[in-house]
Amino acid sequence: MIPVPEGRVPGSFSIAGELQRMSDTFTIAYHFAFSETETKTVSVDLDKGSLDLIRRTPKPTATPSWTELSCNQCRNCSLTPATHPHCPIALNLVDIVESFKDYFSYQDVDVTVTAEERAYFKSTSLQMGLSSLIGIIMVTSGCRPMERLKPMVRFHLPFATLEETIFRTSSMHLVAQYLRQHHGKPADFSLTGLQTIYADVATVNTCFANRLRQAAKKDANINALVNLHCFAEMVPINADLMLADIESYFTALLD
Repeated sequence: MIPVPEGRVPGSFSIAGELQRMSDTFTIAYHFAFSETETKTVSVDLDKGSLDLIRRTPKPTATPSWTELSCNQCRNCSLTPATHPHCPIALNLVDIVESFKDYFSYQDVDVTVTAEERAYFKSTSLQMGLSSLIGIIMVTSGCRPMERLKPMVRFHLPFATLEETIFRTSSMHLVAQYLRQHHGKPADFSLTGLQTIYADVATVNTCFANRLRQAAKKDANINALVNLHCFAEMVPINADLMLADIESYFTALLD
């Protein structure tokens, strides 16, 4: 059962919720409960128009060396240390990495994810909960290879299965082709472009894992990224097969 915030009646009207719907930002909050007394909450604020991450706290004055752009810089990164001394993803992940650096990936945790429209709850391992959270940060921080997955953040689905991820990413890719066609640009309604996107994403994940190895005391952060990387590897490999398996669902649309 999804926990209801204290003081709220299920189904009751929320003034705060209605105000958020009218604002230019929206928030996705991750609440990790290891026990009744040990909890952590991370809130991610995003611009509704651009889906860019809005940093509510000042950038750290003393940044760890693993955040420097030249430290294990991704092979497909177009930024230069002269204009971007620090990796934008790394800067936005500093607080999260610090918060979970003393945890093991296999630790049990109850994770509640609250978005604008609804809440999600799952008892899972810490690495699974962190994977969804880190994924949001990585695609909204201004990294060109990663932000091609940005549209999915607005329709965020925590703890998604491989089948759900393939359906969502394939749908996102095909909507992008429709929009390209609408704007008079070349469109490719095959999944070749999706394979290219995920090849770039896999490169970022691999290189970024080397950064995290310098920051970690235990393995929660690294294995959360490894989990994301596994999905990035599996989505393009399994996409055609999975979509063929569900073709019968579309019978009414194929007549």
